[in-house]
Amino acid sequence: MLLEISGRNKLIFEPLEMKKRIYLGAVILIIGFLAPLFIPIVLATDWSSTLKSFVSGALAFGIPEVFMLVSVAVMGKDGFAYLKRYLGLVIRRYGPPDSVGRTRHIIGVVMFIFPLVFSIVFPYIQDYLGFIKDNEILIMIILHCLLLSSLFVLGGDFWDKLRGLFLRKARINYDSP
Repeated sequence: MLLEISGRNKLIFEPLEMKKRIYLGAVILIIGFLAPLFIPIVLATDWSSTLKSFVSGALAFGIPEVFMLVSVAVMGKDGFAYLKRYLGLVIRRYGPPDSVGRTRHIIGVVMFIFPLVFSIVFPYIQDYLGFIKDNEILIMIILHCLLLSSLFVLGGDFWDKLRGLFLRKARINYDSP
C-alpha cells in the first residue's frame, strides 16, 4: 500500500502484513540459532574431513549470523525493534528478581556449586561408579542445566556479583545486609 505524503510516496504496511513479516523473521532467526545443532549430523556422515570441517564451521559461525541479517531484513527496522522490545518485556517479567530471600539464596548456591564440584571430582570417581560412566552425557547435560538454572534462582544481585568477577576494579559494598 502506498500513501501520498506531501509529494512523496511512502510505503505503509498494513498491520496484518507487518505481523506476518515479524513472524517470518522470528522463524528465520530461530532456524539460524538452531543451525549448530546439525553439526553432529554432519560429523556422522561419510564426507571428507575437509568438507565436514567446512560445513561444521559454517553451521557454527556463519549460518546463524547470516540468518540474523536475513531475519532483520525481512522484519524491517520497526519489526525488529518491536520483537526486541517484546522479548525484553518477557525476560524482565519471567527473569530473575533483583533480590531473593535467605532460603532461595542457599538453594541457589547449592545448585551453583554442586555441578562445579562434581565436574572437578568426576575424573577421579568415574572408574568406581559404573553408572556414571555409562550415562556420562546425560549426567553432564543435567549438571549444565542445573548450573544455568541456579543463575535464575539466585536472582539479579548474583548476576551483578558474577559480573564483578570479570571487572578489575569491582568492589564489595558491605553496608547492605
